[in-house]
Amino acid sequence: MMAENNIIVSKKSKTKTSKPPALYLAIRIRGAPGMKRKILDTLKMLRMHKVNHGVLIWSEMSSMGMLKKCKDYIAYGEIEEKTLLRLLRTRGKVEGNKPLTDEHIKNLTKYKDLKEFSKALLSGEIKYRTQDVFKIKPVFRLHPPRKGHRGTIKKHYHEGGTLGYVDQFINELIHKMM
Repeated sequence: MMAENNIIVSKKSKTKTSKPPALYLAIRIRGAPGMKRKILDTLKMLRMHKVNHGVLIWSEMSSMGMLKKCKDYIAYGEIEEKTLLRLLRTRGKVEGNKPLTDEHIKNLTKYKDLKEFSKALLSGEIKYRTQDVFKIKPVFRLHPPRKGHRGTIKKHYHEGGTLGYVDQFINELIHKMM
């Protein structure tokens, strides 16, 4: 038999460094015919009811699971600050379907303008669930992309298509759809 060691090994405590949650933009690419009911329900929970609807999503476990479940019908990736600011300016809406302006941001939130508001969204200070943003619509209704999608809408990004996790290509896709 083996001899027992009386050595006590102390484990290092793992401290989690809190990095800001990544902000993703998900865009619905494909329609509903032939879609499974569970995936359709997940898309409705993500507020992507129609094709070319975009939604901001923070990288939480539940949200990432929903994105992975719907990867055959959406494109998603991390959005840059410059792209987010342009998206809010051109496609952001307030209740009553009015365009989002600096005045609306000043009146509805504690931020002075759209630039500060977009930085707060990226850093994770505010989210759409909070009372800060309740009058600003969370869905961006986008145009179909100019000069079409990259490849086909039936294949994933790494296969030459548009679907699934597209990383930084999402910023280029947003510019094509504004």
